[in-house]
Amino acid sequence: MHKRFIKTAALIAAVMMTAALPLSVQPESWLGKPLTAYADEESYTYETSNGMEYKKYSDHIEITGVDMKASEVKIPAEIDGLPVTRIDIYTGGFSEMKTLTLPDTLKEIGPYAFNYCKNLTSVTLPDSIELVDFRAFESCTALAEINFPDHLVKTSTYTFDNTPWLDAQRKKNPLVIVNGTLVDGRTAKGDVVVPSEVKYVAGGAFSDNNDLTSLVIPSNISLIPDNLCWYCENLTAAELNGAEKLDFGVFAACNKLKDIKISGKLKTIDGYAFADNTGTATITFYNTEDAWNKVEKPADDPFLKRAKLVFDPSGAPPDGPGDDPVKGDLNGDGKCSQEDAVQLLNWLLTKPNASLSNWEAADLNSDKKLDASDLSALKKLILTK
Repeated sequence: MHKRFIKTAALIAAVMMTAALPLSVQPESWLGKPLTAYADEESYTYETSNGMEYKKYSDHIEITGVDMKASEVKIPAEIDGLPVTRIDIYTGGFSEMKTLTLPDTLKEIGPYAFNYCKNLTSVTLPDSIELVDFRAFESCTALAEINFPDHLVKTSTYTFDNTPWLDAQRKKNPLVIVNGTLVDGRTAKGDVVVPSEVKYVAGGAFSDNNDLTSLVIPSNISLIPDNLCWYCENLTAAELNGAEKLDFGVFAACNKLKDIKISGKLKTIDGYAFADNTGTATITFYNTEDAWNKVEKPADDPFLKRAKLVFDPSGAPPDGPGDDPVKGDLNGDGKCSQEDAVQLLNWLLTKPNASLSNWEAADLNSDKKLDASDLSALKKLILTK
């Protein structure tokens, strides 16, 4: 079967599976809207080269297809003198690849890009990467090693779902945090406070988590992403201390949600933020009633109509002390210990699966980089405790 037909058939199947779900389940991000805007976004040609299919724009290249039977896939840094900056939706899903090499020009990996690649064992994300989108590496059942650059990389709903890498990270900490991104919290239990080290929360980070009872998102998170707590059936309370936008399906079907506290900076509530939610809640809005009326929101949303509104112009309380990162706490367990020193050593030695939940906590000499001097300072800090 021709590889184009295989790729197209897989894409159609994925669309059908998504279309069969309730509306509140369907995050907008799966459509693959690029994070980066380009000058000539709509004008491109489809071309092929060396077994690779791509869209050629005036100033960049987006890869759309690879050889599905190849065991080694290497994405080039440029084609026809133009930089390869994005991998499009379903570029290599279900392929036979064992190794994947990504160029240092790449900014985005699109939805479903490499999902169900059962033979793929490791991935190194280049320093240039900004976004790894919806289900990009989902069900890569041999993917045990993912090497991230030492800066924040945005991820999305189920980006690494059903991979050995995610399973291993969850065992270390149910809040999987990588360089400031909360990648996953679906195994977290009880009352969860997202630490202030987190700068970005992935869509669906707590979705379908029936062990979650309350959630606090720190004030530096302005976007409450799509499907954040979709079908969290036992969630009763949520504090969104910096929210400016509640995205698609944030609290869909959270029918026990009784108490919501929202930042006075709120500007937008998506029309499906509370889809399928039959509960009744008290919403405390840390601003005036006039400010609430100016928030862009659905006029006929049943959940918002049932809700009791409380206005508190004094503003949201500051993030609690539990949100403050502990110096030397690399693994995010709330304390500085020998485990953190071992983790930093493994990271400096670039051992497989070595990652840091909060690299800034390890930068003890504040030089914006991690090296042996930080490891030495960390050991001294541990000895003083």
